[in-house]
Amino acid sequence: MLKRALQAFTTALKGLSITFRHFFAARKSRKELDIKQDNYFKKQEGITTIQYPKQEIPIPEVARYQLDVEINDCIVCDLCAKACPVDCISIDAIKATEAIGKTSDGSVKRLYAAKFDIDMAKCMYCGLCTVVCPTECITMTDNYDRSFSNLSELIYQFSEMTAEEIEEKRAELARFQAEKEAAKRKP
Repeated sequence: MLKRALQAFTTALKGLSITFRHFFAARKSRKELDIKQDNYFKKQEGITTIQYPKQEIPIPEVARYQLDVEINDCIVCDLCAKACPVDCISIDAIKATEAIGKTSDGSVKRLYAAKFDIDMAKCMYCGLCTVVCPTECITMTDNYDRSFSNLSELIYQFSEMTAEEIEEKRAELARFQAEKEAAKRKP
């Protein structure tokens, strides 16, 4: 019994000594360090938190954060949605009756983006969608500070088409296809 009490006392004393060591070391404030510096992980002494948002830790260049889509450069190829392992990208395309323009890299646009949504609540930030994009319109930004109280606010909608425009383009495509079929039937 005495042996157990002595063991409990030494264990508590050891834990308190570690606590006091950290307590006195935390009186000096930790400085901002760049992750590229030598011995980055060895220099982390002092207060372990920073005064956010007044101070921020530098973001690595290859970090993966929020997705952004430059919809004017999108050719609505759907490769990003197919590459996504968690199905957080939802795209609806409407075929145009003729070429509707060009992207910044010169690719011809032949589809309208009726819907281009990314559910960031599902996104696992793997970056596969950015790799497969032929026009590089989908990118990862360095923005990481987004918090919302409602999950539906994490669904980013990049399509700029209104419901009326979508219906108009679908009707135009239906008319075009009907005229094409009628032309095929004529002898």
